[in-house]
Amino acid sequence: MSRNPNPDPAAHAAIPVWNMETWLWEDVPIGERKRSIRRTISEGEAMMFNGMVLDMHPYVGDAIFAEKEGVFGRRLVSGAQVFSYGLGLFAHNNTNSFSYGYDRLRFVKPVFIGDTIYGIRTWLRKEAKYPEMGLAVCSYEVFKGEGELVLYCEHLQTVTYRDAAAARAGL
Repeated sequence: MSRNPNPDPAAHAAIPVWNMETWLWEDVPIGERKRSIRRTISEGEAMMFNGMVLDMHPYVGDAIFAEKEGVFGRRLVSGAQVFSYGLGLFAHNNTNSFSYGYDRLRFVKPVFIGDTIYGIRTWLRKEAKYPEMGLAVCSYEVFKGEGELVLYCEHLQTVTYRDAAAARAGL
């Protein structure tokens, strides 16, 4: 006999969503640092990413070129993929925040097929910006191996206020 612990689909909406965050502008913890899990980038997914974004530069798609003519002696992972994965390691489902853009994006060192990456997110600053939403800025540092910095950027996000009048007044 099989038991279904959640037999009532109408009640499913009351169950919290995994990986859902509900923080607001006032909750952004300036100075807080969090480290992500690690992730190894395989050849198959690198080629799939390159194919999806139409990036077939010889450094990312041609092993013979990369090994015999390239400066690094092996294939690179596309910078766009490192950026995407670096941010994805911190992805959340907060319906109170929205991406406003990225500043200071730098590809500091190359990432190669088979490298393992992880990230550190640091909340840098926040400011009142719009009538119902403030701006919060965090940095993402992406590392490979045991701590070699490969990417840096700052993510600007608009975030809903809990108390718009207080936030705009300088709280």
